[in-house]
Amino acid sequence: MFAPALHDEATSLAGYVDVQLSGIRAAVYGLTEEQASARPCRSALSIIGIIKHTADGMRGVIRNLENDLRVAPMKPGDVERYMAGFALVEGETSEAVLAEFDAAREAYVAAIRASEPDAETVAPPAPWHGIFEQRPIRLRYYLLHQVEEMARHAGHADIIREQLDGLSVQTLQLTLEGQRANDFFQPYVPAPGTIGA
Repeated sequence: MFAPALHDEATSLAGYVDVQLSGIRAAVYGLTEEQASARPCRSALSIIGIIKHTADGMRGVIRNLENDLRVAPMKPGDVERYMAGFALVEGETSEAVLAEFDAAREAYVAAIRASEPDAETVAPPAPWHGIFEQRPIRLRYYLLHQVEEMARHAGHADIIREQLDGLSVQTLQLTLEGQRANDFFQPYVPAPGTIGA
């Protein structure tokens, strides 16, 4: 939970995004490699695939913020590369994907925290929504979209984890934060040899 306090706007946005990233990251805690790549729902999503996709998205946002959101138009093959980014490829490990996620997360949250939400800039094209040109915005629009995106991915990861073993991501987050047992929560104990154990 992002605790209430008298934060400035950029700090608040960074805090809310970081809580969502915490949920995405916690979703894999205590899983086997096979479970991390499992797709128990009707979609092609797995928890490690969501983590990999989120890391790639964070790196893209950092680049976009560095370039005042002025991004190159999409090229042939970009959609295929995007869709392939939801699964591990030959030789790729969960450990490596998690390390990439952790590194991207630190830089991504720092970039949001250092931003000026009221700054004028442009929104990148969104051809999947029929928007093919850049449009003027305040940076706040783009930053709020980050909260939306990360919350969506955290929700996907939570659903998949519950399908795998019935655990909620909130339980995993509280466990990783060191919360003590109480009337509402019992810490999770991962099996030896699982991710993060």
